[in-house]
Amino acid sequence: MIHKDIFFHSRRRPGAGVRIGAILFLMSIAAAAGFGGAKAESPAPMAENQTEVDAAAAAPMEGTESAVFAGGCFWGVEAVFERLDGVLEVASGYSGGEENTAHYNLVGTGTTGHAESVRIVYDPKRISYSVLLEVFFNVAHDPTQLNYQGPDKGTQYRSAVFYTNDEQKRMTQQYIKQLEAGGDFAGPIVTQVAALEAFYPAEEYHQDFMRRNPRHPYILYWDVPKITRLEEAYPELLARQ
Repeated sequence: MIHKDIFFHSRRRPGAGVRIGAILFLMSIAAAAGFGGAKAESPAPMAENQTEVDAAAAAPMEGTESAVFAGGCFWGVEAVFERLDGVLEVASGYSGGEENTAHYNLVGTGTTGHAESVRIVYDPKRISYSVLLEVFFNVAHDPTQLNYQGPDKGTQYRSAVFYTNDEQKRMTQQYIKQLEAGGDFAGPIVTQVAALEAFYPAEEYHQDFMRRNPRHPYILYWDVPKITRLEEAYPELLARQ
């Protein structure tokens, strides 16, 4: 299966290019697979006590909060969350393994325990964790794909939520139950819900990859459709450019 590393390294080698046949092959895969497997309208997270959650959301909150999600190649996941109003910073990186193995070439072996992840720093007065969850599950990736996303295979591409506190854990588990009960996906949700031990930023050339490389073949055929879906499904969440 063709995956992002083939395109990434072909871009870096002098004189290397992507054959038209490979591009057409990718387009046919994307068209056949569709995106995510979710129904057209998946629900927002609903708490056990909606009144209590609404009151909490309306309460003034100081400072910022963070969330760490893993959903396949971090290029596209990062690009999705960068476009949300209230999101202040998004970084690509690694979570789930040790600091000494938090390097792209090692993580790519699938033996380090790391997953390609993104850390989202956001203003809770402008966007809630529940909204981030909704976008993560319904736009940023397919939570039914076990240890792969699209063309990328391995545990480093697993679906995961690395929660930073008990409330994030509760909300994530609750939303997964809600999605499963509603039959919002064609298959079972396989997202790992684990405590965040550490987040290690990825190499500089991975940061803002889509913004820096908008015509990269992998971006065009695997990640641009995510942005289109975000714009169509959640126009009210987009930051003003």
